[in-house]
Amino acid sequence: MALVLNVVRADRRKITNLVLTRAFNRIYNKECPFTTAGVNRFLPLLCRNVHSCTAVKSLYSTDPFSRRDFHSSHHLCDIVPFTLSDIGEGITEVSVKEWFVKVGDKVAQFDNICEVQSDKASVTITSRYDGVISKLYYAVDDTAKVGLPLVDIEVEGESSVSSSNVAEKTPSYDDGDNRENQVYHSSEKALATPAVRRIAGENKVDLSSVKGTGKGGRVMKEDILAYIAGNSTSKKSIPSARPPIITAPMIPSTASGDDRIVPITGYTKTMVKTMTAANSVPHFVYSDELDVGPLIQLRKQMKPAVEKHDIKLTYMPFFLKAISLALYHFPILNASVNSECTEVIYKSRHNIGFAMDTSNGLVVPNIKDVQSLRLLDIASETNRLIEAGKTGTLLPKDVTGGTFSLSNIGSIGGTYMKPVLLIPEVAIGALGKIQRLPRYGKSGAIEESHIMCVSWAADHRVIDGATVARFSNMFKELIENPIELVIH
Repeated sequence: MALVLNVVRADRRKITNLVLTRAFNRIYNKECPFTTAGVNRFLPLLCRNVHSCTAVKSLYSTDPFSRRDFHSSHHLCDIVPFTLSDIGEGITEVSVKEWFVKVGDKVAQFDNICEVQSDKASVTITSRYDGVISKLYYAVDDTAKVGLPLVDIEVEGESSVSSSNVAEKTPSYDDGDNRENQVYHSSEKALATPAVRRIAGENKVDLSSVKGTGKGGRVMKEDILAYIAGNSTSKKSIPSARPPIITAPMIPSTASGDDRIVPITGYTKTMVKTMTAANSVPHFVYSDELDVGPLIQLRKQMKPAVEKHDIKLTYMPFFLKAISLALYHFPILNASVNSECTEVIYKSRHNIGFAMDTSNGLVVPNIKDVQSLRLLDIASETNRLIEAGKTGTLLPKDVTGGTFSLSNIGSIGGTYMKPVLLIPEVAIGALGKIQRLPRYGKSGAIEESHIMCVSWAADHRVIDGATVARFSNMFKELIENPIELVIH
């Protein structure tokens, strides 16, 4: 009876099937005397961990026909639904972009499960359990809801899952299956980041054949690029048996098939929301032109020295630094208003974003605390965000928290642009391309100048035209005398 009382008093969450089995069998075999009244007294407590009181009562019955042996099956593992947790910023759904596991794969804690794309950024989901993948709830490009299961994981218990069981759950591939899928699945065993896996998938490279130089044998970006470059060189060294066939470019037909319906997802979905919100805010545009000749000369002088630090120096860091210095004197442009437009929130941090054209659509990552960064620090962070945007590995923190934005449409083409506010920000700028145009110099003679047009859009509810004009004049002064940007 002491054994039964100890079992009852124990924490129910820590009582295993094995302990209950031994306790009930000892009652049943009369190894510890226990009256029927005693059974009825403690039965409700004991039965919280079994199916029914009736089943337990039958264990102690003296009737040989109603008495049944109590036993526990050999428990291998529990099925645990792995839910998609809240990733912040009010995101309620994501698009599954890539699976790093398949049914039957063993995973450990912090192993990559999949990569999802929200309307703000890409996020890699990692496992919280050790176990075996038993079910995938979504296919690639499906929409997953926050709070609902992504996968089912058989969490390993005292007995490990036998290799035969795993083999039964692992899908087999016939000779006629897609070879790209086989390469992808064999690459899952190698340690690599999602960006490296994407490069491997695009070039049909088996990551297990690439020697990793990172910690623990992790395949780094440099490893996969060197491997691809080596294969390309070897292929080029083999002479072609036939001359190349030159084909005429394909001209798309105006009636080549049925219309397609494509759902709006990812960054495009974000653009729908922000542009719809901007349409409800009255804003105006102010434009001017700058002589960027001195900036071109300064960048040309700095570029060799900066490249020694493995930093690519573009014009963007100069523009961002100039905006930050001007915002210091005109803080109303680095602010936001509440939803009722009754309060202005002045931002202490200059988190300046720049629009980026990516394969997934328009995205605006921002550099945090530009007011505290040197020009080279801004250049380094700009390079990081551009690379992350190209590979689709921008983090949520990279695209949230912006206070001012800049669009550099001139890098693609175009002289003028009317920028649209990125709500809740109250101002935004747009830069055109640099043109070589005739202008009157200081001596009065016509000279060749490098001219760039800039446009500013501002929320006219809280900002007037004169403020934007003065802000633009200060920005122009800094760009046309760029040495000030290096000093600060």
